[in-house]
Amino acid sequence: MNEHLQNNKLFLSGTLVSEPVYSHEVYGEGFYEMYISVPRLSSQKDILPITLSERLISDHNLKTGSEISILGQFRSYNKLEDGKSRLMLTVFVRDIIKSEVCKNPNIIYLSGYICKPPIYRTTPFAREIADVLLAVNRAYNKSDYIPCIAWGRNARFLKTLSIGDKISVSGRIQSREYNKKISDDVSIPKIAYEISLCKISLNEDINELLVQDEVFTV
Repeated sequence: MNEHLQNNKLFLSGTLVSEPVYSHEVYGEGFYEMYISVPRLSSQKDILPITLSERLISDHNLKTGSEISILGQFRSYNKLEDGKSRLMLTVFVRDIIKSEVCKNPNIIYLSGYICKPPIYRTTPFAREIADVLLAVNRAYNKSDYIPCIAWGRNARFLKTLSIGDKISVSGRIQSREYNKKISDDVSIPKIAYEISLCKISLNEDINELLVQDEVFTV
């Protein structure tokens, strides 16, 4: 299998909560954006952006309310907004598979390089957190820049790493609402997407993680 496909693999299972909106065209094939609601173990849900081809939409008759399970990759691209370049994130759908009840409806595996110094901090309740930006190679000399967040022991491990270190990780994609301050008395609601990490391995082949998950080994 193409090594770049192995570097970035995900499985999501949930419900489509929006109609398709045209995004772009590649070699004559149209691609559309939709949103999928994926349940957490708690009562909360993550609302995540997905990009998929018109062929997949037509073949599976996808629309708001459709229950789907997908295989794909988490990708990034830059979008110009108000004269500034903004990093955008989306789930690129490679395939739609038979829906079934699964213990984990949201799992992602990445292998890439740390491209900014990890940011370690603690909350007022002494909970440890670390943020890191991971550069994941893609075909045709492209890379996806994926923000990740870790907690506790994983956060302490991340803060010991440096730019250029290669790591393999597993976790889930999460959506998080926050307010962006525009001025002293004005803020606007925003949504951030990031990988909440559950396992981090230094220099470990991603296949060592993938083999533990039957979704990617069938």
